[in-house]
Amino acid sequence: MVFVLVGRQAGRMSNSHSRRGFIKMSATAAVGVASLGIAGPAYAAELPRITPLRIPTPAGTFDAVAAGPRHGRKVLLLHGFPEFGIEWDHQLRALAAAGYRAVAPDQRGYSPGVRPSGLENYQLDHAVGDVLAMADALGWHRFDLVGHDWGAAVAWIAAAKYARRVRSLTAVSVPHLGAFAEALRTDPVQQEASKYMEFFRQPAPIPENTILASGPPKLPGVAPEKCAEYFRRLSLPGALTAALNWYRANDFEGYGQRVAVPTLFIASTKDPMVALSGIQATKNWVTGPYRLENLEGIAHNIPEQAAETTTALLLTHLASVCS
Repeated sequence: MVFVLVGRQAGRMSNSHSRRGFIKMSATAAVGVASLGIAGPAYAAELPRITPLRIPTPAGTFDAVAAGPRHGRKVLLLHGFPEFGIEWDHQLRALAAAGYRAVAPDQRGYSPGVRPSGLENYQLDHAVGDVLAMADALGWHRFDLVGHDWGAAVAWIAAAKYARRVRSLTAVSVPHLGAFAEALRTDPVQQEASKYMEFFRQPAPIPENTILASGPPKLPGVAPEKCAEYFRRLSLPGALTAALNWYRANDFEGYGQRVAVPTLFIASTKDPMVALSGIQATKNWVTGPYRLENLEGIAHNIPEQAAETTTALLLTHLASVCS
């Protein structure tokens, strides 16, 4: 949930922000090129194709990327900030190879066709409604739901609210919002880890100007080419303000409904934005089958920094849930 700043602008931030800066990325340029779908011909021929998709809904038309046979079991993957649907490229290809139909939309505000003005349009209830609207538009009666960061927040709520439609949940990085909100109220570690949100919640264009002046973010485990693509898209008119409006419009309170569907929660031990207390407490908010995987030494961008592990855990989880 954080956009790491570099350069002179970063020096103006508080310690809470600057301690997240200047992180060296571990991914190689070759991996980054492949992840953007522009790998060499020989390599690309070995991988399932990722294709663009547009999803019309009453709220507007969402841009998305998709892979896998149309008749395959359906999986919807929700990205976080500052990512887009291409965050899930590794998982999309693996799901497609396993016979699933996987779709990763650019969420509300990230898709130009669903970029309303007004903070009230970025409250989580709207993004949760988008999940069902997109599933309806795709003709999906039942589907598996996956989310990272803000996408995980949306997925927790949607899985609890739409248990008849959501077959299984895989949440990455962010705990159930009941556990996360409690940690924000009571745990000094989580309160310190979330101080960066105070900056993101300042009125436009204060954080926007700082972020855009700082250049592409450095995200642990994400190749420079992919970070540059995220930055390019967020630099388009209105995009970054819409993305930051998710922070401005939400305080994570009021989402105490427990999740009954089979749930996998993938967390990490080096996540600077999420304290252990919320991770540990999440089990209290799931009434169905539940599994926690807390990855050692991984930061917040789990789907990209630990792509192979994330994919393996996701595929195992999906296989364990009857279709």
